[in-house]
Amino acid sequence: MESVNLIESFSLFKEDKNIDRATLMSIIEDVFRTMLIKKFGTDKNFDIIVNPDKGDIEIYKNRTIVDDEFAEDSFDFDPNKHISLTDARKIEPDFEIGEEVTELVKLDEIGRRNVLSVRQNLVQKILELEKTGIYNKYKERIGDIINAEVYQVWKKEIMLLDDEGNELLLPKTEQIPSDFFKKGDSVKAVVYKVELKNGTPSVIVSRTAPSFLERLFEMEVPEVFDGLITIKKIVREPGERAKVAVESYDDRIDPVGACVGMKGSRIHGIVRELKNENIDVINYTSNAQLLIQRALSPAKVTSVKLNEDTKRAEVFLKPDQISLAIGKGGYNIKLAGKLTGYEIDVFRDSEDAVADIEDVDLIEFSDEIEESVIYALQKIGCDTAKSVLELQVSELVRRTGLSEDVIEDVKQVLQSEFED
Repeated sequence: MESVNLIESFSLFKEDKNIDRATLMSIIEDVFRTMLIKKFGTDKNFDIIVNPDKGDIEIYKNRTIVDDEFAEDSFDFDPNKHISLTDARKIEPDFEIGEEVTELVKLDEIGRRNVLSVRQNLVQKILELEKTGIYNKYKERIGDIINAEVYQVWKKEIMLLDDEGNELLLPKTEQIPSDFFKKGDSVKAVVYKVELKNGTPSVIVSRTAPSFLERLFEMEVPEVFDGLITIKKIVREPGERAKVAVESYDDRIDPVGACVGMKGSRIHGIVRELKNENIDVINYTSNAQLLIQRALSPAKVTSVKLNEDTKRAEVFLKPDQISLAIGKGGYNIKLAGKLTGYEIDVFRDSEDAVADIEDVDLIEFSDEIEESVIYALQKIGCDTAKSVLELQVSELVRRTGLSEDVIEDVKQVLQSEFED
């Protein structure tokens, strides 16, 4: 159509929004047919031809030739459907009654207001199509890992852009506590949920969801990706600790060893992505007692008593294993409970209770010994004063990585407690 040239402008829009040509042409035809119905009362006798190569659109009106008397006197004559023989022969002298006349609809017949309305409707429909496409695309990708670029950072959330320029949101609640991103950074996350708010898709991604850790295992461990190793359950305290129960139906495969890799080569990549989150990989078993023992790793459990009615477990450990079972901040025992489905209560092994009655928990010295030093000692199983004093300085230095001066200072503080 003369100067309408709508296709050209919308072809650029189509390229940006990743809308295929056939879909765009269909939308344009639908919009113009709506306009024709509004303008002429029908679109049945109109042909619409979209010319993507020329970048325009042509509308043709088809009318049947009737005799002049019918055109002048009959109430059934419709100028949108019929044309008199006299008027038809002005177009082509050889026309006869009953034949069909096809005419190109001129721009002034449509009216400038209608053309502007068509343009607005096209924009609206294409935007709606784009929104629907984004919603459907990400609805199918829930649970998949995506890479996106940080576009804007706010207090409560971060806006990301994917490869196609679609907006994704990473709320603060879905970020690992130690995460820090700035504009332009590349972020790896899992598609967590997709919602439609007032017709606009909202794509939420997460770095704290268990599914994020599961996808990372699939990326780093080929046996998990291939289904040779199954991840039975994952529980996390994002940025602190995670426990992953794995199982293999092939006796030749060690699921824990395969997930960790040679010298930790596979697990290290995952730990780095999760900002040094400690990951315990354990062999899954349907034996609840054994699963609880494994879930409390790295602590060594002496015995377990279960109460199936209350779903509680009484776990007995040697004194030097209790702090390991509980873990820093209580995360170890908390995650073990989530993994196994039992409320876990920790008790000292009764055989050692008398021997340790005069001992003092290391945590009681937090006013005099730095928390990081206490934690380093607890990690090697020294959670009481006597357990530290029983070991040589050189042995403690080797196992904890602390300096000799620090170890000697700690021993002096603990020794003074018993001397007092």
